[in-house]
Amino acid sequence: MNHNIKSIRPFIGAKNFEVSRSFYRDLGFEEIVLESNFSVFKSGETAFYLQDYYDKNWIENTMIFLEVDDADRYYKELLALNLTEKYGVKLTPTRHLDWGSECFLHDPSGVLWHFGTFKK
Repeated sequence: MNHNIKSIRPFIGAKNFEVSRSFYRDLGFEEIVLESNFSVFKSGETAFYLQDYYDKNWIENTMIFLEVDDADRYYKELLALNLTEKYGVKLTPTRHLDWGSECFLHDPSGVLWHFGTFKK
C-alpha cells in the first residue's frame, strides 16, 4: 500500500457541548462550526472533531496523544490557563520516562489527553 496520508482526525464526544467548546478554544484551538452539534478544532495541520454526543463508557475510555515540542513547557502553559479552576478538570504534571516526557489533562467530559515529547 502506498499511503499518502494528509491527516488523522479523531472524533470525541462531549457531556456538555458548550463547555467543551469553550475548553478547547481556551486551549488555543481554532473552532470551525460544521453543524450546531458538531465542530472541528484545529491547530496548524492537526485537528479533531467534537460532537454533542456523550456515552460514558466511550468517553471515559478515550485517550489522545498529542506530540508537542516541549512537554514541560506545555504543562506550565496549561497550568497558567487555570483550567482546573475554570472547568474542574484534572491536570497531571509532566513525568519523564525512557521514551520521553508527557503530562496529562482530562477534558470536561473525561477524555484523557497525553501531551508528550519523544526523546530523539
